[in-house]
Amino acid sequence: MSTRTLARRAALAGVALTAVVALAACGGGHPTDGGHGRPAAGAASAGASAVDPADVVFAQMMIPHHQQAVRMSELAGSRAADPEVSRLAAQIRAAQAPEIATMTGWLTGWGRPVPSDGPAGGHLPGTDHGMPGMMSDADLARLEGATGRDFDRRFLTMMVAHHEGAVTMARQELADGRHAGARALAQQIVASQQGEIDTMRKILARR
Repeated sequence: MSTRTLARRAALAGVALTAVVALAACGGGHPTDGGHGRPAAGAASAGASAVDPADVVFAQMMIPHHQQAVRMSELAGSRAADPEVSRLAAQIRAAQAPEIATMTGWLTGWGRPVPSDGPAGGHLPGTDHGMPGMMSDADLARLEGATGRDFDRRFLTMMVAHHEGAVTMARQELADGRHAGARALAQQIVASQQGEIDTMRKILARR
């Protein structure tokens, strides 16, 4: 299914509002602005034009994707045997939790639904949940039940696939999105998570 089709579905799931809140980042001057402030009424329509449906889909899908990565990483604190795995998991949590907050702020500012935080990652009713790299409930249960070296191997293997999915989604945003902040975050995700993929593959190769 194309991103544009996903974007149309996400738009139908959105709440109809009489005014769309525009972010300062929409103008392109401050790409990392989370956009929590409300502009003057006269600026709303101009700012809204810089938010493409692809930007909305990117945030609505990446939030639950990140939530699941954070949840997986939290398990490492009591289950990982390799200190490098524990450090990597802490790094993932530290990077992705603030990104969740940033994207939540964007969706709130745009007047669009924010995904719920469910056990296997949030979702929005009526949207396609085929996010690449997402683990199933059964996958998460197996990870939760593992300890020691078995946990390390499962965590690394699953997180490589999870990161690869995030990189795919971020590259789609770079191809289709228009919002400066979302595009900047997508580029950051590609760079940081590809680096973590390389690190995890090196750890796996030692086993």
